[in-house]
Amino acid sequence: MTQAAEFFASPSGQIGIVVAVFALTIVAFIADKVRSDIVALSSMALLLVTNVLTPSEALAGFSNSAVVMMIGLFIVGGAVFQTGLAKIISGRLLKLAGTSEVKLFFLVMIVTSVVAAFVSNTGTVALLLPIILAMAKSAGTSPSKLMMPLAFASSMGGILTLIGTPPNLIVDGYLRDNGKPGFSFFDFLPIGLICLGVGLLLLYPLCKFFLGKKGKEHEENGEEQSLASLLHEYHINDLVFRLQAKEGTTALEGRTVGELDIRHQYGVTILEVRRSNRSVFSTVIQESVTTDTLFQHGDTIYVLGDPEKVNLFAADHSLSVFEDEERDGKGKLDFYEIGLAEVLVSPDSAMINRPLRKANFKERFGVSVLAIKRQGKYIFEDVLESNVKNGDMLLVHGAWKGIDSMAKKNREWIVIGSPSEDAESVALDHKAPLAAIIMTAMVFFMIFADQIGIKPVASVIIAGLLMVLTRCVRSVDAAYKMIGWESIVLIAAMMPMSTALSKTGISDWIAHNCIMSLNTYGIYAALAGVYLVTSALSTFISNSATAILVAPIAWAAAEGLGVSPTPFMMTAAVAASACFATPICTPPNAMVMNAGHYNFMDYVKVGLPLQIIMGIVSILTIPLFFPI
Repeated sequence: MTQAAEFFASPSGQIGIVVAVFALTIVAFIADKVRSDIVALSSMALLLVTNVLTPSEALAGFSNSAVVMMIGLFIVGGAVFQTGLAKIISGRLLKLAGTSEVKLFFLVMIVTSVVAAFVSNTGTVALLLPIILAMAKSAGTSPSKLMMPLAFASSMGGILTLIGTPPNLIVDGYLRDNGKPGFSFFDFLPIGLICLGVGLLLLYPLCKFFLGKKGKEHEENGEEQSLASLLHEYHINDLVFRLQAKEGTTALEGRTVGELDIRHQYGVTILEVRRSNRSVFSTVIQESVTTDTLFQHGDTIYVLGDPEKVNLFAADHSLSVFEDEERDGKGKLDFYEIGLAEVLVSPDSAMINRPLRKANFKERFGVSVLAIKRQGKYIFEDVLESNVKNGDMLLVHGAWKGIDSMAKKNREWIVIGSPSEDAESVALDHKAPLAAIIMTAMVFFMIFADQIGIKPVASVIIAGLLMVLTRCVRSVDAAYKMIGWESIVLIAAMMPMSTALSKTGISDWIAHNCIMSLNTYGIYAALAGVYLVTSALSTFISNSATAILVAPIAWAAAEGLGVSPTPFMMTAAVAASACFATPICTPPNAMVMNAGHYNFMDYVKVGLPLQIIMGIVSILTIPLFFPI
C-alpha cells in the first residue's frame, strides 16, 4: 500500500494518472452518456484527489477572468434578448437575408467574423447569440444550423487582426521580447481572410450534411396562447381606454382609489397607473392599483369599462380619453410589471355558488378579475357580484408576483400556464434604448481597454450589473437563469487539465518530440509540426495556454533551421485560434452547445474536417506572406 502511494506520488505515477484521466475524459465526452459539465467536474475531482493538483490549482478555473467574463456576457446577452433589442437588430439584418437559409448562414458568418476582429470571440458570441436566435426564430430556421457557424466564425474573425484573439498577442509579445519586430495590427489580415474563405466554403455543406436534422426534436409543436390573444379572446381590447389630464391637472390628484369608489359609481375598473420616474434606473413605472393608490400629477390611467361609462367618468374628472390602436400585434395594455392569466375554478372549490368578491383576490394577491368566461359566453358587468359556477374561467389582471402567488395556492383554482415564465417572455421593449447604450459602452471599453486602462473583465461585470440595476433584466433571479451554467462549469472545470498537462511535462514533451523530429524533413514539415502540435493541444486546453506553451518551441524550431521565426509564430497563432473539433477547445464552442442542441460528436463531425483543411491551407499560404 505504501509502495503504491509512493508510486502515484512519483513523477512517473503523476504522468500516468494525468494520461489516464485525460483519456477517460475524452472517451466520456465522445460517448455522450453523461452531461459534459459532470464529466469535466469528475475529471477535475480525480486530479484533485490523486494530488496531481492542489486545491487552489484545481479550482483556479472558477476564478479565471475569462470564466467571469462569460458569466457577465450571458447576462448582457440575456438583457439584449429580454428588452427586444435582439429582435430589433435581427429584424434589420433579416431584411438583408430574407428567409433564405443560405443567405442567413453567410450573413451570420460575415457579421460575426467582422465583429470578432475587434472584440473577443467570447464577447462576440455572447452579444450575437440572442440576436441570431431571434433571427432563426423569425426565419423559421432551426438554431442548430446557425449556432455552430456563429461560434466558428468568431474564432475565424479573431485571426483577422492583432487584437482579435489572445494567441495573436502572445506570439507578438514573444517576438518582441526576443528582439524581433512584432506584428502590426493588420498583418494577420491576409491569412485571416483565407481562413475565413475556407470556412465560408466548407462550413455550409458540412453543417447541412451533419446537422440538417439537428434540433427538430426540440422545436415547439405549437405556440402557447399569448397575452395579446387573451385580450382578443375576451374582447378586452374594445373596453380598455387610456386617460390623461386635459390640461395637466385633474380632479383625481391627491385622492386615493378607495375614497373615489370609481367602480361602484361609474362601473369602471382602473387597471393600472403609468407615471414617469425620475430615477436613472427606470424610465417607466407601471403600477397595479389598490384602494390606497394615490393619484399624482401627470399620471396616465388605464381603465376597463363600457365606452359611455368611461366617457362619463373622464368628463367628471377633466380627463381626455385616448383609444389606442394596436401596436406591433400588441393590445393597448403592456405587460412589463403587470400581467394577465386565466384561472379555472376547481369543481370542489369553496368559491362555487358564492359571489366572486368573497374570494378577496384583490386583498390577498393584488389582482383584479376583469371577466368571467362561462359556457362560451363572457361576463363583464358586475363581475364581483356574480356567483361563481363550476367550470368558470376567470381572467385576472395584476402584478406578475401576485399572479405567481395565486398559482401556488391552487386547491380551489388552477392558473393556466406558468406566470413566471409568461412574465419572462414579455419583452421589456421600453428598455431597449438603455440596453443598447450599455452594450455599446461595454464594447467600446473592451476595444480600447489598453488606452483607457480598464480591464475587459471589469467592463463586462459593470455592464452586467447595470443591466440588472436598470431593470433591462426583469429580476436578479431572471439574470441567474440567463447564465448557461453548463457551459460555465464545463470551461472552468476543464482548465485544471491544462495545468496538469503542463505541470507533469506531458504537453512540453509532446511538443518537443513532434516538432523537432520533423525539422529534418524541411521547412514545410516543421511548419506542419508546429501547426499539428498546436492544434492538437488547443483541442483540449485553452488556446491561450497552448500559445504560451508552443511559442518557445516554434522559436526553437526556426532557430534549428536557421530561418525567420515570424512564419512559425504566425503558424502557432493561427493553429491556436482555428480550433473547432471539440466543444471545450474555445469558450464560444461551449457557449453555443445548449442553444444549438449539440453533443460532443457534432463538433467532431463538422469541426475536425474544417480544422484539418484549414490547417493544410494555412501551412501552404503563410510562407507566401511571411517569407522564410
